[in-house]
Amino acid sequence: MCSASRSHPLFCSPDEAVQDIPSDSTVVSGGFVGAAHPEALTAALERRFLSDGEPRGLTLIYAAGQGDGKDRGLNHLGHAGLIRRVIGGHWKLVPKLGRLAIENQIEAWNFPQGVICHLLRDIAAGRPGCLTKVGLGTFIDPEHGGGRMNDISTDVLVERVRLRGDTWLLYHAFPIHVGLIRATRADRKGNLSMAEEAVIGEVLPIAQAVHNSGGLLIAQVRETIDTCLPPQQVDVPGILVDRIVTADASQHDQTFAESLNPAYFTAAGAMQPDPQPPAPSAAPVTARQIIAERACCELRPGDIVNLGIGVPEQIAQAAAERGLLDRVTLTVESGPIGGIPAGGLSFGASAYPDAVVDQPAQFDFYDGGGLDFAALGAAEVDGCGNVNVSRFGSVLAGVGGFVNISRNARRLVFCGTMTSGGLEIDVRNGELKIVREGTIRRYVRQVQQISFSGVLARKEQRDVLFITERAVFRLVPSGLELMETAPGIDIERDVLSVMQFSPTIRNVQPMHLPCFE
Repeated sequence: MCSASRSHPLFCSPDEAVQDIPSDSTVVSGGFVGAAHPEALTAALERRFLSDGEPRGLTLIYAAGQGDGKDRGLNHLGHAGLIRRVIGGHWKLVPKLGRLAIENQIEAWNFPQGVICHLLRDIAAGRPGCLTKVGLGTFIDPEHGGGRMNDISTDVLVERVRLRGDTWLLYHAFPIHVGLIRATRADRKGNLSMAEEAVIGEVLPIAQAVHNSGGLLIAQVRETIDTCLPPQQVDVPGILVDRIVTADASQHDQTFAESLNPAYFTAAGAMQPDPQPPAPSAAPVTARQIIAERACCELRPGDIVNLGIGVPEQIAQAAAERGLLDRVTLTVESGPIGGIPAGGLSFGASAYPDAVVDQPAQFDFYDGGGLDFAALGAAEVDGCGNVNVSRFGSVLAGVGGFVNISRNARRLVFCGTMTSGGLEIDVRNGELKIVREGTIRRYVRQVQQISFSGVLARKEQRDVLFITERAVFRLVPSGLELMETAPGIDIERDVLSVMQFSPTIRNVQPMHLPCFE
């Protein structure tokens, strides 16, 4: 017989649930952008603090960025006094927390998304921390700052260790007192199912880590059922769950862009195939389109692929136009395998995936070299091949899954324009013309923060390309070598003049792409 026996009420309102969160506790929140984020719980926690001034001094842990860049998600917690320190994977979508970090009102660290996912499992298992090479040579390495984001963050949370003659990073474990997670439904015993969520995320490691730390796990669901879930459909067993909140529909959108998209939990076989690949757009050629088309040339049949957010998202469209999508498998670090990755505030979901695994398992696969190809953004590149995507003056973007992916993909492409801030181009008669140069140089003498270590990649002889709208570079032992230029581009005028370092130039080839034909 299915029955629940607890000394406290299992089912309650959001406001009742967060009353049990004590001051000075460590809180972990699940979710990816808006997918599987417990919006009703973070909103209720904000209401309690603004009303009662409690709880105070929380340590917040999260793996993926959870926010809309404005008010939702973890932005609810962006109040001085409520938060004392944050250890997060991505910061761009949580500007209210970022502001507190910049102003030295909270302690702040930026760790790789996959590392935080794995650290949750290590905490659950009682291990001393997460042992990995992810982060070596970057700003997360203790030799380059230890992931600290401001001056008041002085604790050592990651250290270099030697093991079997090699150097590793050990990210320290710590107790987690409160977990905030989300699921689709709960049965009467408290078992949780993620059946119609866009991602599974790290809900089980969070639940296990909190339980084994003697903490409190609060789950938000869309609905409850009186029967018992089939055991194979339980993603979090009820023995780990302390409170369950049935959220209002407005606070349980599938993503922060869509209330419900059945394609995100529908099998790939249900997708109706297009009678023919989409025709290339007749609109003016953009810099993003050129970059995406050139990066698409690097795809090989059978590749398992990760495409980052931003410019790399457009590679999927280029692949579709060439009829390549049935010959490669697109994956997302949040867990989807196969299908078509979504963009914008639905990033993390995929339409008609073949499978959706939990986020820590996806990073196991990535960290072990499972990705054949990855295309990621690059905001700054220097002559050593170092890349910055994480910090720009007073703007905290964070690395998310970038460090895990860039550290371990077998072939790697960085995508981005050579300049930004007003760049205008024109493609006519098969040639590219720079109509107006951007005011911000992106190929710089020294990056502001090392998110990808070109120095380490060169030692390991990694296969790395840097693709822009006008030039392609390869990482070589001496640094960057100019390999290709677009038709109509003058190397001295259009390439070297906007770079703050000199690449190697030997045998430059023309860039052959459909948009130039």
